[in-house]
Parts: sequence; structure tokens; C-alpha cells
Amino acid sequence: MKQHQRTIDSQNVVAKLTGSDPTLKNEYVIYSAHWDHLGIGDPKNGDKIYNGASDNASGTAALLEMARAMKAVSPAPKRTILFLAVTAEEQGLLGSQYYGQFPLYPLDKTLADINLDDNLPMWGKTKDVIVIGLGASDLDDYLRDAANEQGRVLKPDAEPEKGFYYRSDHFNFAKVGVPALDTDDGLDVVGKPADYGKKKKDEYTANDYHSPSDEVKPDWDLSGYSEQVKLLFAVGYRVAQADKYPEWKPGNEFRAVREKMLKK
Repeated sequence: MKQHQRTIDSQNVVAKLTGSDPTLKNEYVIYSAHWDHLGIGDPKNGDKIYNGASDNASGTAALLEMARAMKAVSPAPKRTILFLAVTAEEQGLLGSQYYGQFPLYPLDKTLADINLDDNLPMWGKTKDVIVIGLGASDLDDYLRDAANEQGRVLKPDAEPEKGFYYRSDHFNFAKVGVPALDTDDGLDVVGKPADYGKKKKDEYTANDYHSPSDEVKPDWDLSGYSEQVKLLFAVGYRVAQADKYPEWKPGNEFRAVREKMLKK
């Protein structure tokens, strides 16, 4: 087997919206989304550019809109909000791993990471919200309250055997103790047959995931995308205003790391 190695420098990009409270502004809520994809690869149907429209231009666009909306919301968030676009997720979660090891702001003062990675509905509004690792932390409670206001319900990941909780950038925050939330697009699409959402998701996985064909599609209905962004906006905003830190649920594998951190 022949190998070719090369070294590439890349960057995380962060924007900070300073909190309005004189004390709580030194505490942080993070929204994360990876801005990288797979670049240029083997041609498929004559196309070799991996645009990554869903994975993860969708999350990066949501991150930018979150920042725009959070700056305009009133009352302003009490805690500081970080909008973190990380690099090299597709190469092993390297950008978020770097932030976890060399954080810009103290991890014991970081309340949550809310991750945006290919998890926004592209085929219309859904009655459900899939939560990767449902029951992990109090962030699920914030999410449930906001989802109820939209008339939606939380459902667990239907494919836990695929280990999705350990395959995106929120995992590197969880590893260092920061409560982390990762959702997925729902499958119960409003106004469609019961199996429609799963069929569309399976089609994407089979044909477009990590492929040059992950491009904007004419049948995309972004009403569900918009609703999901508003949902996650509400979660982060309410954490920023809350009287206490969200915690890992008892028995969670990351709880001990957090407790040790906060005792220092």
C-alpha cells in the first residue's frame, strides 16, 4: 500500500456576542457548526466538487442567522454567546477537538454547546424532533419546552447502533464535560405519508451523503429548516438567561468530568 502524507493548516472561526449582564457575561453558550467538507475528490457523473449543501452548509448558514437574530433579540442575552465555525470535522472532528483542548474561554464557565451539523429538515415541517442521545442532559428539557410551543415532540435516535453522538463536533465538548445537544431532522413530515421522511433520509444517505451530489435540490422545502433553527435559537437563548447551569443527567458518562471541573 502506498501512502501520501501532507500537512495542512486550517482555522476555526469564532464570533462573540458579549452578554448584557455585568457578571453573567463571563459565562458562555456555544453554537457550533463545521464549515469544512470533503473538497475535491473522485468524479461522480462528471462532478468532483463536494459542495456539502446539507452537510454542512445548512448548519453554517444557520449559525450565521443565529448570530444575526441573537444580536437583535430583546432583551439581549445575559450570557455571552459564541458562534463557533469549526474546521476539519470530516477529518476526525479536529477543529472542535482543538477548541476543547485550547478553549478561548473557560470550559467551567461554558454552559452548553448546541451543535448544527446536517440536522435541519430539508423536506418540510416535521411533527417530531430527533434527539441524538436523548436523556443526556438538562438541555433536552429546554428543547422539549421549546418543541412543545411549536406543537412538536421529542423522539430518540432510531439508529443508536450507528453511534451518532460520537460522530460530530458536540462530542468533543461532551468529552471535556460541557453539556452538548445534537438534534436530527424529524421523520414525521407534516402533510406527507408516514414513511415519507424516512424514505427521503434513506435516499440522501444512499445517494448524496459525502458525495458530490450533496447540492441544493429543487424539492427542498425549507419551512422545516426555518422552524428547527428557531427551535435551537430558543434553547440557546433560554440557557443564556437561566438561573442555573444545565447539568448532565445522573448516570451519564460525562457527568463526572463536569462535576470534577466545577469543583476546582
